Amino acid sequence: MYFDWTYVFFVLPTLLLAIWAQFNVKSTYNRYDAQVNSARMTGFGAARLVLERHGVSGVSVRCEDGDALINYFDPRTNEIVLSRKVYEGSSVSAVGIAAHEVGHALQYSENYMPMKLRSAIIPVTQIGSNLAFPLVLIGLLFSFYSLAYAGLILFGTVVVFQLVTLPVEYNASHRALETLRSAGLSPEDLGGVSSVLRAASLTYLAALAVSVSNMARMITIVNRRKK
Repeated sequence: MYFDWTYVFFVLPTLLLAIWAQFNVKSTYNRYDAQVNSARMTGFGAARLVLERHGVSGVSVRCEDGDALINYFDPRTNEIVLSRKVYEGSSVSAVGIAAHEVGHALQYSENYMPMKLRSAIIPVTQIGSNLAFPLVLIGLLFSFYSLAYAGLILFGTVVVFQLVTLPVEYNASHRALETLRSAGLSPEDLGGVSSVLRAASLTYLAALAVSVSNMARMITIVNRRKK
C-alpha cells in the first residue's frame, strides 16, 4: 500500500486547522448571537450607521434568506447582502458581521489598494484553481514537467489571492470595530464583536495555510519525480 507522506506532512495539519477554524467561528457566532447588544441595534441598523458615519451613499443593504454566516458585499451592484438573521437580528454577532461587510463597501469607495488587487486577480485565480491540479497531474503522468510547473505557477495565483485577502479582511474588521466603538456600544458588546470578527479572520488565515501547504506538497512531488 502506498503511503503519501507529503499529504500527512504538508496538508493534514493545515486541514485540521481549517476544520477547527470553521468550528470556532460557528461556536463563537452562536455564543454572541445569544447576547443582545446594549443599543438594541439590528444588523441593518448597524450597516446604515457605519455607512452614514463615513459619508458613503449609493450602497444598498438587502436581506437574503439562507445561512446566517453567508453575508457579503457585492462591488458589481454596490450592495451589502445580509442573511435574515443578521439583517433583522439585534445580537452582538449580527451588528459585528453587518459592520464588517460595510467595511468592505468603505474599502471599495476609497479604492483601498489590497481590495483593488484582490478584485483584479480573481479571474486569474479562478483559472488557476480549476487548471492547476490537472496540469500538474498530466505533467507527472507523461513526464512533461514544463506542464507540471505551469500548473504550479497557476496554483501560485491562488496563494497570492489568499495572501491579499488577509489585509482586506483584517482592515474591514478594524473599520467595523472603530465605528461601533464611536457609536457607543458597551465595552462588553465590543469585546464580543471583536471575538466574532477575530474568529472569522482565522478562517482566512487557515485557508491561506491550506493553500501554502498544498503548494509545498506539489512542488515536493514534482521535484522528486523529476530527479
